[in-house]
Amino acid sequence: MLPSFNVLGEELLQCSIDPLTGWFRDGCCNTDRNDRSLHTVCCVVTEDFLNFALSKGNDLITPAPQFNFPGLKEGDRWCVCAQTWQDAYDSDHACPVVLEATHEETLQIIPLENLREYAY
Repeated sequence: MLPSFNVLGEELLQCSIDPLTGWFRDGCCNTDRNDRSLHTVCCVVTEDFLNFALSKGNDLITPAPQFNFPGLKEGDRWCVCAQTWQDAYDSDHACPVVLEATHEETLQIIPLENLREYAY
């Protein structure tokens, strides 16, 4: 696991335990080198964002128990892939972000200024 710092350079805070999120399903947006999609952005998902992701082939709505995935609804917090969030941002479908729970590795893909615009 990579060091757990957020995009503000501070200790990474928990994103969600209900539903239980994270690459490691530890409630945090922790990551490692095996997480090629960088599941590092702690989002408060909106219906608009979920529908945008679905339109791009990333179904975050339908439960997938075999992957310990409950399916998301508006208001849930979830560690979203950095590129998915950036694509949503570029298309005016971004959702709020919890900066204190968003892993610093996110900054490889998303400028901090973009994240700050949607800070929760």
